[in-house]
Amino acid sequence: MVQAQALLKASLNAGRELLRPLTSADTSHDTEAQSGASHHPLALVPIRSIGPSERERVATHLIALAEHDRYLRFGYAASDEQVHRYVTGLDFERDDIFGIYNRKLELIAMAHLAFSVDPQRASCAEFGVSVLPHARGRGYGARLFDRAVMHSRNQGVTMVYIHALSENTPMLKIARNAGASVVRDGSESEAHLMLPPATLDTHVSEIVEHQFAEADYVVKTQTKRLHDFIAGVQEVRQGVRDARHPAP
Repeated sequence: MVQAQALLKASLNAGRELLRPLTSADTSHDTEAQSGASHHPLALVPIRSIGPSERERVATHLIALAEHDRYLRFGYAASDEQVHRYVTGLDFERDDIFGIYNRKLELIAMAHLAFSVDPQRASCAEFGVSVLPHARGRGYGARLFDRAVMHSRNQGVTMVYIHALSENTPMLKIARNAGASVVRDGSESEAHLMLPPATLDTHVSEIVEHQFAEADYVVKTQTKRLHDFIAGVQEVRQGVRDARHPAP
């Protein structure tokens, strides 16, 4: 009975976390967030785990970043070739990639959680994030960080760190607002967030968020197929009309 009650409580906590508002704090520490958020809507943000079959979508997302955005994300103004090399080298077996898709199945925000290969930092993971310009100001960077932290705890990671350019203040603010300590070394900074052990809440929350994100993705996929089908039918009909009534 005690175990069942604990599981129920964890499920309720997971639901509340999934439905938590996007507050001004969220939007203020999003990567390159826009100002002016004055309301606090309940926001369902499905964050989906990305696998190797979606490597091309990851490349499309990163290529869509402007030169300065790539500079902040990678620490240098990565060319298209360098971006493709980075995507090709992603190790989906070792690391975890999380993403947020819009209704058009466009990957609008993405996080890379890279687990350390250094034996001395075996329980550490590095976090990196990017958000497309038209999707900024919605707290997606902070949400992806929260998702990565929860997953890290469930994987036994004890510290998440961010290595960023010192001028990337929005990224470093995400870390500070999460309680990380930030050390600046000239043009570069590193943030470290010590993580508590996983709990029943974190495990249940991750299951709930994963299932919600997968269900959301299926709905978006089916909706897009329907829209594409309708658009195709309308295009054929327009072609028939044009053939029947050619322009003079």
